Amino acid sequence: MTDLFAPLQSLKEGHWFKLICGASFQHLPAVRSLTLAYTLAGADCIDVAADPAVIAAAQEGLQVARHLIKDAKQRGYGYRGNLPFLMVSLNDGEDPHFRKAEFNSTECPTDCPRPCETICPAQAIVFKQRDDTSAALSVNFSGVEAQKCYGCGRCIPVCPYGKIYTKSYMSSAGAIAPLVMSKVVDAIEIHTKVGHLAKFQQLWQTISPWADQLKVLAISCPDGDGMIDYLQAITELITPLRSALIWQTDGRPMSGDIGDGTTLATVKLGQKVLTAKLPGYVQLAGGTNRYTIVKLKAMGLLKSVEYQPQPHVAGIAYGSYARVLLSPILDQLENQEVSQTSVKAKVRLEAKPELLWPAVKLAHSLVSQIKSQQER
Repeated sequence: MTDLFAPLQSLKEGHWFKLICGASFQHLPAVRSLTLAYTLAGADCIDVAADPAVIAAAQEGLQVARHLIKDAKQRGYGYRGNLPFLMVSLNDGEDPHFRKAEFNSTECPTDCPRPCETICPAQAIVFKQRDDTSAALSVNFSGVEAQKCYGCGRCIPVCPYGKIYTKSYMSSAGAIAPLVMSKVVDAIEIHTKVGHLAKFQQLWQTISPWADQLKVLAISCPDGDGMIDYLQAITELITPLRSALIWQTDGRPMSGDIGDGTTLATVKLGQKVLTAKLPGYVQLAGGTNRYTIVKLKAMGLLKSVEYQPQPHVAGIAYGSYARVLLSPILDQLENQEVSQTSVKAKVRLEAKPELLWPAVKLAHSLVSQIKSQQER
């Protein structure tokens, strides 16, 4: 028998792992495959866009995982039948997580070296193939593939001609309410920033009638002048709260998650929020990567089996770093799908064990970094 609240236990014990698929990322095959791989690897939470189609794709991945529990156990991976919470992200105003890049490819000079295409971590920028009829993949579109773009903005400064811009949007809390009430969605995350209290309050008024149905409420906020005072004001606004509360410290939003210095920013922000002794748990995000656990251990911010009187980080969320880690395998899967037939038959990750288990192994290499702390 599984414990439906095992993810909450991970929070309490300080080894919570969250996968961020991206608030603007709507590439359904990738969301499904990422959800499946990281669930089998032992993730506690899957954070996806507040889009019914994306939520359904993640649900498919979760349900497939149910049938692979025996195989996952035999291979020594973290999944024990306790499904991770499904979380969706909402915003109370303009936020870099809720935008997409756009440009008109017909305005691009033909001799442009296309640095935007090279730098895009989501491979969302494509151009029609020129003079290459033998190519296995036929590209009939030029521009930004909206479903893959998650709004990191790295393409904007590299465009030699300044043709790329972003389009922001607001997610609808009202549309998510039925999914929470029906227990499809377990948790929500509100993206806010210092100075948005009135906007946050307006969004909270929409959410509060069904907030008691949530297992987790997460508040994501980047650093700024008066941040702690702002988070304290939010605490007063949302109290009393029946669900678990997570403060997501967004150290380097949309950073690319690659460098030692990048993760140091989010660790220091986590330390700052811990010092404020707000109610709830602190979870890092924004700049998390392979250096994060090392930094946390060096600064004494991880909980161990030994008694630690000082506050500790309860968990880590990984975004583009976690997605890029699996991208070589997911690219193989997508290429197989494209080259199957003219009908473009879909190839599911679970139908390709030679791809599934290497993907889970990679996911587990990341998940196990924080999970191993509970054993020490």
